[in-house]
Parts: sequence; C-alpha cells; structure tokens
Amino acid sequence: MSADDQQFWDLLSSVPNHVRQYSEGVADFLDKTVDKAADNVRHTLATASWVPDYARPKPSAPPSVPVVPMSTWETMTTWVSRHKVMTTVFVCVTGYVTYRAVRHSRLVRKSRRARRAKNGGRLEVVVIAGSPSLPLTKSLALDLERRGFLVYIVCNTIDDEVMVQNMSRPDIRGFSIDITDPPSAGASIDRFAAFLQTPHAAVPRAKPNYLTLTSIILIPSLHYQTSPIATIPPSNFADLFKTHLLQPILTIQAFLPLLTSRLAPPPQPQTGDGEGEKTVTEVPPTSTPKVLVFTPSIISSINPPFHAPEATVCSALSAFTEVLTAELRPLQIPVTHLQLGTFDFTGFVPARGPHNPGFLPPSAETQQWPEAARLAYARNYESQSSSAISAGRIRGLRGSSLRDLHTAVFDVLDGSDKSDVVRVGLGAGLYGFVGRWAPRGLVAWMMGIRKVDELSTWERPNSRSSIGSEDEEEPREYIAVGRGSEIGANVWKD
Repeated sequence: MSADDQQFWDLLSSVPNHVRQYSEGVADFLDKTVDKAADNVRHTLATASWVPDYARPKPSAPPSVPVVPMSTWETMTTWVSRHKVMTTVFVCVTGYVTYRAVRHSRLVRKSRRARRAKNGGRLEVVVIAGSPSLPLTKSLALDLERRGFLVYIVCNTIDDEVMVQNMSRPDIRGFSIDITDPPSAGASIDRFAAFLQTPHAAVPRAKPNYLTLTSIILIPSLHYQTSPIATIPPSNFADLFKTHLLQPILTIQAFLPLLTSRLAPPPQPQTGDGEGEKTVTEVPPTSTPKVLVFTPSIISSINPPFHAPEATVCSALSAFTEVLTAELRPLQIPVTHLQLGTFDFTGFVPARGPHNPGFLPPSAETQQWPEAARLAYARNYESQSSSAISAGRIRGLRGSSLRDLHTAVFDVLDGSDKSDVVRVGLGAGLYGFVGRWAPRGLVAWMMGIRKVDELSTWERPNSRSSIGSEDEEEPREYIAVGRGSEIGANVWKD
C-alpha cells in the first residue's frame, strides 16, 4: 500500500470520531436549550395566577453548589474580620500579659546586691527617716543590710536608739538628730557629712574606703485615727499634723543641705607601709543620692468617710513630694514617691488574739459618742468598719509580700526604675484606678454607707443648768475615739 492510500484510510478512520464529537456537542446544546425552555415554562406556569393550584408545577430546585471545606487560616481570618473589637482586646491583653511576664522573669533573675569594695567592705549608705517601731522600717532596714548597705535609722529619742540597738546588727546604726532644734540638727548633719568624707576600714588593718550616700528614705508615721470629724478634738488634729505631717517635712528640710552638696572625698596621697609597699585609699565613684518618700495610698485614693486624718495627711504629703520633685529635678536629684498598698507583716507585729484587752468593736466605740453624733454617724460608721474593703483592707487577703516592696526599693536605688511614682502592695494600683474613675457614691455604697433619714433635734442649752454644772464637770464638746490597740487589723498601725 502506497503512502497516499495510507493517508486516505487514516482520514476515513477519523471521520467517525469527528461525527461523534460534533453529535455530542449538538446533543448537549439541545439538552441545555430544552432544559432552559422547560424551566422557563415551569416558572411561568408556577407564577401564573390563572393556573389552578393542583395543576401548578413546583418550581425547579436550584442547582447544588459544591461545598469546599475552608482551611484553618481562612477560618481564622474570617472570624477575625467578624469580631474586630474582640480581637483588638485579646491582642492588647495578651501583649500586656506577655510583657509583664517577661519583665517579671527578668527581675526575678536579677541579682540585687549593693556595691562593695575589693576587700568586701561596705561602700553605700542608706538613711531611713522613720520610727524604728514601725514594722515597715524594721523590715526594710534588715533587707537593705542583708543586701550590703550600711543603714542608718534616724532616732529622735533615746527609746528609738534602744530599738535600733536591739536589732543586734552592726551595720544598722542609729542616727541621732533633733529636727525640732535647727542648730542641733545642722550640727548632726555636719558630723554625718564629715563621717562620709573620712575613709573607714571594714576590719582592722584593712585598706580604708570612702562611703557614699546612696539614698534617704522617708517613712512617715502610719498610725491614723478613724472616727467622724465631729468627734475628733482639735488637739488631736494638732498633734496629728505635728507628728505625721510636720515632722517628715522638717526631716527632709534638715537633709536638703546634705543632698544639694556634692560630698567628694578629698584627694589622698599615697602612703607607704613598713615593707615599702604603697597603699591607695579606694575612692568610690561620685553618685547622686536619691530621695524616696513612702505614703499609704489606699485611703487617700478613695477618700472614704471617717478617715479624715489619714486622707488629709497623705494628700498633703503627696503634694509636698510633687513640689520637692519639681525643686530637686534641676539639681539632678531624683525623688521617687512610693505609694504603698497593704502588706503582710507577719513576724513583725504581734498577732491579735480574740481577747485582746483594750480592743473595742465599732458598736462599743459608738456608745462613747454624744447622742447627736451617735444618731448621725453610728450606723454608717459600724457598716463601714465591718465592710470587706474597710480601712484599705480586702477581707480574706493577707496583703502583698514584703519582698515586693524590697525589690521595688532596690530597683529605685540602683536606677533600674526611674519613675516618679511607684505603686507597690496589694490594692495600691486598684484603689488608685477606682479613685480616679469610679463614682464616689458607688464607692461609698460598696463600703456600706447609706442615707440617714432620722436626725436629732437641735436643743438650746439651759443657761441656768449649764452655769450650775460648770463646777461639777467640764463641758465635753468632742470625744476622741481611737483604735490604737487594734494592731493586727490594719497593717498601717504602729
């Protein structure tokens, strides 16, 4: 068979395939056309009003759409696009928690020790201006001494010096100063400055070193009276402002000349010993002392009723600290305000027993008030005293560990935390937020304060009876109500 014949037979063999292909295409076209026409007729008859219901055809079912499963990424993106607000909140909370966790882990691993000399002697001095009887002063002094600081506690009386000596720590010493006598206080500061400018040896026959004043920590008295303003005598207010407000201010004022002067040690010549070796006194690098002011912040943040002494004094100390910060900032002397919450002072204060003598419940205290004051304030005072958040305490919680306070203080001393205000302790941040944003009425309602509908009637005193009773007893316009014996109930008690 020739090549032309083979080509002809190949062409003939391909004809059936083309016929089948074209016929299938025509058949598919006819099927689609007929189906479309049938659907149109069915839709027209189904929507026509003249066709009876029994003869009306049912509309054709829509074509099925193939379901394609979505991937995990597509599901997540779809959910995020539908819940944008929730996604934003989740991202912010997760980022903040992650940041706090990473920061906390780094702070936990950080080694917090004071700088020492090459021979192990202490170089940094911290002055604590606070009563040695305060648990906060004791715990902070012991912790700073353990970390390598030389701690001086300001003592105003002989009893304070005895308390410091009873700590039995050679590196915790008393600093006697009478802030009520400016010349005497100035002489004490001069002696302390001369002490810092004199080299000291840690042990006999060791190389002497100069000491550096690292910080002055002010811890005001933390014991306050809780009572209605009407029942607090003016003498109590005067004593309160003198011991809780004026004394801390005068203490800082006495130390200001020492803070604003650079205590640079004088240059020391090289001295030779008996063997001909030369010894050079180690001079520490100059550093600026820091000022730390402690104040309880819970009561002053929300200003609840029956806490006028603490709210007034703490607010005044906060304002004084802000002014002090503004005055010392140009001198590059950092001032940090530590706003404290509640701490667990177990081991520093005696436990309150069930039969503590001298302790009176609020109902018994109100019985000592005049009839008018008792009728006006007694119910709310008892409710507020027994509420779960009274006196800055949260019922059922012991308070933050003192380690949190010690860590925060050291971070301020070494410059890790340069904030002007540091909140530490249980409730410090929460009560600060509540005091800024929560309505005062809501806070008072949560503490049990309710409206008083019944008040006493004003009675004009009888002139004859008052004159006749002058010799028998003195008139009592005010009654001092104090709960000084309740030591364990509030950690701020002395």
